[in-house]
Amino acid sequence: MIEDHEGTFHQHDEFAHIPSDPALRAKTLESLLVEKGLLNPATVDAVIEQFEKEVGPHNGARVVARAWTDPDYRHRLLDDATQAVNELGLLGQQATDIVAVENSDSVHNIVVCTLCSCYPWALLGLPPAWYKSYPYRARVVREPRAVLSEMGVEIDDSTEVRVWDSTAEVRYLVIPQRPDGTDGLGEQALAALVSRDSMIGAAKL
Repeated sequence: MIEDHEGTFHQHDEFAHIPSDPALRAKTLESLLVEKGLLNPATVDAVIEQFEKEVGPHNGARVVARAWTDPDYRHRLLDDATQAVNELGLLGQQATDIVAVENSDSVHNIVVCTLCSCYPWALLGLPPAWYKSYPYRARVVREPRAVLSEMGVEIDDSTEVRVWDSTAEVRYLVIPQRPDGTDGLGEQALAALVSRDSMIGAAKL
């Protein structure tokens, strides 16, 4: 698409045949860019591999599981999350200044970025669509309990809800409460219980 002098976007004839299905559209655009020498297929493969293996919520889950099983690590994480995450070799793009906040019986934390969608990609992967949406960004700071309820998370009236606003400088990681009955589980098994949404605060686990 190209932009005219009035700011209106028009479909360029060269791309008029691109299919409407998102996956097919992405593949067609990739093929066109490769054909014109504007994109190296190896670069695409490297980016895909990075998001599949190197970044994503499995990294954040490792941090949470370590905090659940190692009290000393938990204290370091809450005191200086950036350094504690770096201990596990998990710092990366969009995750260089991290603050960890911990859920408990008395406090439930939830994260938002009111200005855009700042997010610790290296720990949580790509942000979900709802996290980037204006309704979420606008409402969660004003009525977090209502938003959480709509997402299936009921918070007791006695529990304080704290909303943390991410910025370009600081990203937040929520440490959910460890579920009961998991004392015998190791870190790997515990990490498998941790969802991306729970590390944003939009789920309890």
